[in-house]
Amino acid sequence: MSNQDNSTAPSHSVGPALYRGAKYLIYGLLTLNVGLFFQEELLSAQHALSGRSDLSSLIQLFSSTLDTAAWVVLLLLFELETAVIPDEKLVGKTKWLIHGVRILCGAAIVSACLGYIGEWEVFLVSAPAPANPCELVDGTWSVLLDFDKFTTLTPDNCVALGDSALQVTGLSYVLATPAAFASAYDLALVDVVNGSAWILVVILLEIEVRLQLRGGVPGQFQWLMNGFKVVLYTTLALAAIYWGIEGDFLDFWDAALWLFAFIFIELNVFAWQQELKSQGEVSP
Repeated sequence: MSNQDNSTAPSHSVGPALYRGAKYLIYGLLTLNVGLFFQEELLSAQHALSGRSDLSSLIQLFSSTLDTAAWVVLLLLFELETAVIPDEKLVGKTKWLIHGVRILCGAAIVSACLGYIGEWEVFLVSAPAPANPCELVDGTWSVLLDFDKFTTLTPDNCVALGDSALQVTGLSYVLATPAAFASAYDLALVDVVNGSAWILVVILLEIEVRLQLRGGVPGQFQWLMNGFKVVLYTTLALAAIYWGIEGDFLDFWDAALWLFAFIFIELNVFAWQQELKSQGEVSP
């Protein structure tokens, strides 16, 4: 039994080379997104960190970078298991190496999700600004423009904050308009939902891969797993649409790429199942 990459193209109308090219282009773009998220969060950290450098704070501030990097590695591991490495070689040191790296990635992904929760909790509480915003212009205060987007409080932008300005009490010396605060809250909550849904997706895929290596997924259990996947992928698609509507292009772009990437992984798993069935190792 072998799950080689040249056997996983799901349609005879699309050549294997084109299929692989599209797949690895998506994987490459996701790798590039790690750098884009790091650049974005590094700029945000300059306003939000305010001297705090403990590990939990860094995970919270760089949660998207950590999350994306861990997911890229995990994605490549799924690609190796479902489309590249023959089943008979997924044993011994190779098997344990893959499992060990996967555990580390899983820990990083869970840590990133906890970071998303921490970011969301920041926007659960606010207070009225301690003074008129223009009286606070001293180079210390920042203005929250939107989730993870800040600028320095200046004589030019303090007027726009108005009398209804809020202090983001979960951050140091940050003001926001009620609208910006509410938008940041919504985006942070979507991050939590999205991160949690992806963790559930990878748990289901992990179970599926493990069962495949043991001979196949029982029919009724497969239907149940597929039903859960439909719910989870629908949730993820709605999150991507929300980011697109809100104008958060990087999150929308990243979410769309991940959906395409996992379509390829799901196709790999489907082709793998069909191969097992055709060889008589799984009853139809």
